[in-house]
Amino acid sequence: MASVRQIEAAELMVAINKYSISYARSLLAATPQPLLADSYKAKVIKGLSKDQMARMERESSNLEREFKMAEQSYGTDHLDLVLVRGYLGSLLKNLLVARYIRQHQPEILEQFQKIAEAETIAA
Repeated sequence: MASVRQIEAAELMVAINKYSISYARSLLAATPQPLLADSYKAKVIKGLSKDQMARMERESSNLEREFKMAEQSYGTDHLDLVLVRGYLGSLLKNLLVARYIRQHQPEILEQFQKIAEAETIAA
């Protein structure tokens, strides 16, 4: 792989905590030709046509892009979740609010309680 692709592959392996040879080979197989080293001769994989390989390369790059976007928003999403848990916990401590939700939306109250209780598990 070209050096840029090697860095991308290493970052992906670190991000998902998977360091196997089979995963590295799958990353190599899904690497587009322009990101391969000049001296690398792509192996022909039995049972895969050029169209299938091209599709696999596209899907791999889309998956990597989506993964990086999710990784970038993780901190913000985690903070939002912590804030929501705290807010729901304070709402449920208010007996009038809890009683109102229990009377009018009991299924929502059950979900709110699960989210608020998860705070103690995650903390």
